[in-house]
Amino acid sequence: MSDPVILEVAVNGATTRATNPHVPRAPAEIADEMCAVIEMGASIVHNHNDEPMFTTDGVHAVEPYLQAWEPVLERHPDALLYPTMAAGARDIPVQRRWAHVEELARRGMGGLSLVDPGSVNIGLTADGSTPDAAAAEPYQNSIADTEYMFARSAELGAGPSISIFEPGFLRTALTLHRHGRVPAGAIVKLYFADDLQFGLRPTPAALEAYLELLEPSGLPWSVAVLGGDVVASGIAEVAIRRGGHLRVGLEDYAGPDTPTNTQLTRGALDLLEQLGRQPATPVRTREMLGVPDRGR
Repeated sequence: MSDPVILEVAVNGATTRATNPHVPRAPAEIADEMCAVIEMGASIVHNHNDEPMFTTDGVHAVEPYLQAWEPVLERHPDALLYPTMAAGARDIPVQRRWAHVEELARRGMGGLSLVDPGSVNIGLTADGSTPDAAAAEPYQNSIADTEYMFARSAELGAGPSISIFEPGFLRTALTLHRHGRVPAGAIVKLYFADDLQFGLRPTPAALEAYLELLEPSGLPWSVAVLGGDVVASGIAEVAIRRGGHLRVGLEDYAGPDTPTNTQLTRGALDLLEQLGRQPATPVRTREMLGVPDRGR
């Protein structure tokens, strides 16, 4: 295959400085890190802010995203950025939990939205301990919630970044896609879990199980390993050879070292070079996904 590979970097997530002193947390640090990885070859960048992932009211603020994203988009206007959303909030309408995603899209910021098309228990590591990022109750998104996120993404012209934590997430997304409810610009993110006890392990057999469901849709897809190392696991190479794309970054990484985002990006780029592939530029990524240029 000769098409370029879309490279995403998730720069922080819930990773703390106690876990890795290199993780960017303040908006200015996030902006600098985003620019650095884009200049290396990333075209999609994702970040969290310092609000807890698991809030009681479901609200994440718009302002920290604007502070981080505006300097990035001034330098790299075609880069694709997207936020996270609050998890673990019970009885909070999706309109409230997703309001910051909607406002960023309304302002034409980032080009992508976020759609989590399902529910999952988030907790426990392989040794039976509960990580700091675990939720006391399931992270829940109903089919109605999912349809709302897709519909508003379409209305706002934002391509949905579709998170797949479990096979049921993918089946829901594909059912809605068959019925024309997934807008242009979508990319499916296959999140394998290594140390965390949800989802599928990062193995070739697990990837093939996902692709058996996914490939008839023609939707573009990428792989990541939560609580592991997507390149060292070998699943990155398998995915690229099968026509997929790649996500790395300090949100996902777990291992014996404390790398930087640029080191993880360099590892991904080295793999692409070994396979005779190039990273897609932001402009090319928009063309591949069908996300309009910011000026259109």
